[in-house]
Amino acid sequence: MEELQPAFDRNVQCLYCNHKFTTKKIRSRFIKVTNYDSDFRPNYANNQANALYYNISVCPSCGFSFSDDFTKYFAPGTRQLIQERVASKWIATDYSGERTADDAINAYKLAGYCATLKKEKHISIAGIFLRIAWLYREKGEHEQEQRFLKLARHEYMESYSTDDFKGTQVSEVRLLYLAGELSTRIGDIPAAMKYFSLVIEKQKQTVETKLIDMAKERWQEIRDTKKLSEATN
Repeated sequence: MEELQPAFDRNVQCLYCNHKFTTKKIRSRFIKVTNYDSDFRPNYANNQANALYYNISVCPSCGFSFSDDFTKYFAPGTRQLIQERVASKWIATDYSGERTADDAINAYKLAGYCATLKKEKHISIAGIFLRIAWLYREKGEHEQEQRFLKLARHEYMESYSTDDFKGTQVSEVRLLYLAGELSTRIGDIPAAMKYFSLVIEKQKQTVETKLIDMAKERWQEIRDTKKLSEATN
């Protein structure tokens, strides 16, 4: 009897050109997360079962790349943009097999570009950029990680100001926490304090008490670091 593999073929249809193809997904029974970073990056016990690598479907026919968060709706003019900037320039590349970290990064970058052209919600684009940052962290490429953390934070801030996160799985408290956490990681401490404070202010309005505790902890860490820095200068 053949041993069950972590990855299996999932049938998908391109949102843009309707081409049907397969892409790998990881069976849930194989996904074992040992812990999470403070910005929710999952650390997997086995990198062969790294679900992060397979969130993006890349159409082998036209190059349009998308996640399950993409809508089927294309705003006026966006189809033509995608044709001009993606489909017409696509050199057939196969992402249907097992992926490396670099394959995953390329797939997410394609999806980020397609999402921007398609005018997907800021909250969806933020999630793509954040995952690219996580993959660069895995590879130890700090500069690239910082670049995509900044892009992700910008999209989270845009999502908050336009309310486009409403109706998604990302709550206001989670969005504000992420804006604070990413601000901390890119060294924008005033913004981090502001967003963590906004999270803490909502402690009586939310059931996400773990996020409130995390925000309080991060806020206190920043305060302690500032006091230490002032004391030594």
